Amino acid sequence: MDTAENVLTKRKHQRSPYVAFDLGAESGRAVLAELQSGILKTREVHRFSNRPIESGGSLRWDVAHLWCEIRKALNSLEGVRLAGIGVDAWGVDYALLGECGQLLENPYHYRDRRTQGVMQEVLRKVSRDEIYGATGIQFMPINTLYQLYAAHRDTPSIVAAARQLVTIPDLFNYWLSGKVVCEFTNATTTQMVDPVRRVWARDLMQRVGLRADLPSPIVEPGTVIGTLLKDIVSNSTLAGTPIIAPACHDTGSAVAAIAARDGTAFLSSGTWSLIGTELEAPVLTPEALKLNFTNEGGVNGTTRLLKNVMGLWMLQGCRNCCSAQGQSGSYAELVELAKREPAFAHFVDPDAELFLRPADMLAAIDLFCSKTQQPTPSNAGGYVRCILESLAMKYRLTLRNLEEICGRRIEQIRVVGGGSKNRLLNQFTANATGKKVLAGPVEATALGNIAIQIMATGEASSLREVRAIVDRSFPTEVFEPVDTDKWEQHFQRFEQYCEMTYA
Repeated sequence: MDTAENVLTKRKHQRSPYVAFDLGAESGRAVLAELQSGILKTREVHRFSNRPIESGGSLRWDVAHLWCEIRKALNSLEGVRLAGIGVDAWGVDYALLGECGQLLENPYHYRDRRTQGVMQEVLRKVSRDEIYGATGIQFMPINTLYQLYAAHRDTPSIVAAARQLVTIPDLFNYWLSGKVVCEFTNATTTQMVDPVRRVWARDLMQRVGLRADLPSPIVEPGTVIGTLLKDIVSNSTLAGTPIIAPACHDTGSAVAAIAARDGTAFLSSGTWSLIGTELEAPVLTPEALKLNFTNEGGVNGTTRLLKNVMGLWMLQGCRNCCSAQGQSGSYAELVELAKREPAFAHFVDPDAELFLRPADMLAAIDLFCSKTQQPTPSNAGGYVRCILESLAMKYRLTLRNLEEICGRRIEQIRVVGGGSKNRLLNQFTANATGKKVLAGPVEATALGNIAIQIMATGEASSLREVRAIVDRSFPTEVFEPVDTDKWEQHFQRFEQYCEMTYA
């Protein structure tokens, strides 16, 4: 029987397409990509919704639905011979596997309320300094460390029945290949990985009171995990296709697609905004801890020093509220309304906890404005302008802190992901930061997924080479800063509002 390595060797010199499964918080898609004369050609072959489900008072992911859609996408590729299949998804959430490899329960959604107050409980066991020194990860109540602590506390029998823990993309890699592993970039989002040795921080887990034997073995991005199981698809041409771990964390894949170092910051703009730069080693200094920056795993031994900022989740919530009030409109229409509103009328701190899981985003914005003695927006355009200007100001604050930690100046920002299509936010970001913004590619996550697969199969020899392929294939749009003095005048006011909410 062929091993994964043997199959890869046989296919190495065959120009076959790759498939990237890119699973996001709202939707998933399958992207088919082929390298032709140094240009990457892509085509979306399947798109599907990703809606969480309420079950027993808990918010969970419907992974059975996602798995059905993944299989549907593969079965649609009749007659296609693939060079590889890769899966990327969001971080922090996990799945527990039982004695026979079965999924014990639908994975919890990171916005489930069970983690409220849990981070404070954990910090009473192990100090903030010790946790950061062991993991280098930003403190957020949604991190796996706190989710798993809540599971040990609330559902100990389920945890006791578990034999292995995997993150969400690892679960699908397991179902595709039969091999149980945890890919490094996504594993780091758990706040349970040593960023220097690139292994599980099992001592920390034990001190917190977690089962340190649960996490599955870590593999690096670019690892051929196995080959596609025969019973997954009816399409015989896919038999033996290598299952390749890209950077399984979606932001890890997005950054793999671009050069974001030496004076360039990345801004992965979607449900979350992730702002940072690529480094050769993690930064575990007291200043990085104080400013709550995270050292997430990168490809080729790199580290992504970044900060999570609440992103277009706020705009999504605004649109949902408007729709519920009978004011239906697309995101593009809401942005057009925002252009007509006066500038700098309202600011909110996107990272205030009341925006994490509000039942009504507009009411949450009103509450923030009330607490900070600001007038509330009066219409949909006003709410949207408030969100976009606040995000741009938060990006400025985060980039200033990033420069302090790195000791080097950021000259330009590379915006990737779905948010790179929001031209008003791109211009606001340039204006607020005083830095050039390069927007695109929109599909950076899928492209980075494909890029690592291309390296794994030997079709490209280096990260520099695959990034150059992406740049040739998908040009960027440039936004130069204007009216920076006006943004400067209001930045101190924005900072004060942020400080007030954390006082």
